[in-house]
Amino acid sequence: MSALFEPCTLRSLTIPNRVWMAPMCQYSAPAQGPLTSVAGDWHFAHYAARATGGTGLILLEATGVSPEGRISPADLGLWNDEQTAGLRRIADFLTEQGTVPGIQLAHAGCKASTDRPWRGGAPLGPDAEGWLPSAPSPVPFDEDHPVPHELTVEQIQEIAGQFADSARRALTAGFRVVEIHGAHGYLIGEFLSPHSNHRTDAYGGSFDNRVRFALEVVDAVRTVWPEDLPLFFRVSATDWLEPDGWTVADTVRLAALLRQHGVDLLDVSSGGNAPNVSIPTGPGYQVPFATRVRSETGLPVAAVGLITEPGQAEKIVAGGEADAVLLGRQLLREPSWPRRAARELGAGHVTGPVQYGRAA
Repeated sequence: MSALFEPCTLRSLTIPNRVWMAPMCQYSAPAQGPLTSVAGDWHFAHYAARATGGTGLILLEATGVSPEGRISPADLGLWNDEQTAGLRRIADFLTEQGTVPGIQLAHAGCKASTDRPWRGGAPLGPDAEGWLPSAPSPVPFDEDHPVPHELTVEQIQEIAGQFADSARRALTAGFRVVEIHGAHGYLIGEFLSPHSNHRTDAYGGSFDNRVRFALEVVDAVRTVWPEDLPLFFRVSATDWLEPDGWTVADTVRLAALLRQHGVDLLDVSSGGNAPNVSIPTGPGYQVPFATRVRSETGLPVAAVGLITEPGQAEKIVAGGEADAVLLGRQLLREPSWPRRAARELGAGHVTGPVQYGRAA
């Protein structure tokens, strides 16, 4: 038997295997008009291919909880009925294929309002589909980004409510997992790190103050998300600015608090909060961060980052380094990677479309 293809149960939800798809923005939703930020045919085809490929859980890309919370004008959003309906089509199909549909809810903070990556990814102003970003402090991401608006306490609390409203819509759309995006230098991650959070009120300064917003978002989402369904949280374990930034030890402390507030699994990534940072990448380079959180807090974790081979993924799960693996670019290259992994690991048949039965 393969540990990678054992079911994973969180609360009342059973995910059929431990090969999961990490959220990856597609920057392919309409940027203007009545269907702004609504999932279309590209999103359906993209996610459907990974579901028919045997992925156990698919986490849809960072989905803005407000227009100003999107990374780009072409990001998905979840603040109106049209967006809810567009996502329902995808969630329903994933469910039909035996894949658990999940969605990542996000606010981009000071990194909002940028162009699509293949068009350079530069910041966009109000004269080019863009807007002025907001952040914990008036600290731009880099010299090319504008100085963001410093959020007031009232605006911070309003954004926590927007996360809850989007989670409620996600449930209506048929999603069974919600992940709160607290990583990669977006708004929640900006609050966590002293590099980007220079506030002197109840949301800045000490560790307890800097994690306050993250916990308020979790609490707001948990009030509307069903008790029997799991809630995930994505974190950058380090912003690679130690000892002056967010550290792995900070992540362990946060993980223990998140568990107390109703988070069921930590999706452990790293980086993204500062430009031009030296990161020692390599196969599975972020896995030790996930392992440390799991061993020191007991909170289930998913590992991500240059996990590309079936044997590598099997070792991570079988060895107790993580409870699941989240694949990103590898699933872009190979939508049916889970089926290949099952064959190579001798895991037997992975449930899939009857139409493809002759290829089993």
